[in-house]
Amino acid sequence: MPTLSVILITRNEESNLDDCLASLEGIAQQIVVVDSNSTDRTLEIANKHGALMAYPIDWPGFGPQKNRALDLATCDWVLSLDADERLTPALKSEILTAIHHSAHVDCFAIPRLSWYCGRFIRHSGWSPDYVDRLFKRGTARFSDDVVHERLIPQGTVAKLKNPMLHYSFMNYAQVLEKLNRYSTASAEQAFAQGKTSNPLKAVLHGIWAFVRTYILRAGFLDGPQGFALAISNGQGTYYRYMKLWQLHQDAGK
Repeated sequence: MPTLSVILITRNEESNLDDCLASLEGIAQQIVVVDSNSTDRTLEIANKHGALMAYPIDWPGFGPQKNRALDLATCDWVLSLDADERLTPALKSEILTAIHHSAHVDCFAIPRLSWYCGRFIRHSGWSPDYVDRLFKRGTARFSDDVVHERLIPQGTVAKLKNPMLHYSFMNYAQVLEKLNRYSTASAEQAFAQGKTSNPLKAVLHGIWAFVRTYILRAGFLDGPQGFALAISNGQGTYYRYMKLWQLHQDAGK
C-alpha cells in the first residue's frame, strides 16, 4: 500500500500549526517539520503530532529549506504543505484515491482557496490557484529560489478537484508584515540576478499590479477585500522595485 510523508517548514507558527497537522489525521504515515529558530510553541505542537524534526541553524531560503524537509521524507509519496494550509475531508479522500490508483501520474496539482482578512477570495487571480504539491518521492525537487520557490516535477502532472484551505491573511497587520518581508526578499533575489530598477519603474509596476488584480482579474467581485488585496498587490510590487533600486544605490556608494 502506498504511504505518504507530509513535509513542512516553520518559523513561529504556533497560531497555525496545530490546525494544519490535525487536518492530516488518517492520511499521513510521516510528518516532517524543518524549523527555523522558532521561539514560540511551534516545536511543542509539532512534537505533539509526532513529527520528525530538524533544526538547521542557517536560513538558505524557502526553496533550499523545503528541499531539506524533502530529503528527510521516507514514504512513497510526498505532500508539501505550509503551516497556514488545511486539508478538508473531501481533499483527503481524493488524495488517498490518487496515490492508490494513479500509476501513470507522478505529481498532482492541488487548487487552493485562500482567505484574505474576512473572506475566501474567489477572483483577483487567486482562484483557481493550482500548486504542485503531491508527488512521488524522487520525481521532484524544489527550486533554489530564496522566495517564491516552486516545485519542479520531472514526470506527468495531473490536477485534483477539491481545494485545500489557505488561511494566508487573517488581518491587515499580517498583510503589512508579509508585504515588507517578501518585498525585501524578492528585491534581494532580483539584485543577485543582476536586475535593475528606478522609482518610475516602481510606480508603473505598482499601478499595473493594482489594475491587473482589481480589473483584469475581476477583484471587484471579491468586495472590499478584493479592493484591499489589489492595493496590497500594488504596494508590494512598488516596494519590491524601490528596494531593488535602493540596493543598487547602496552598492554604488
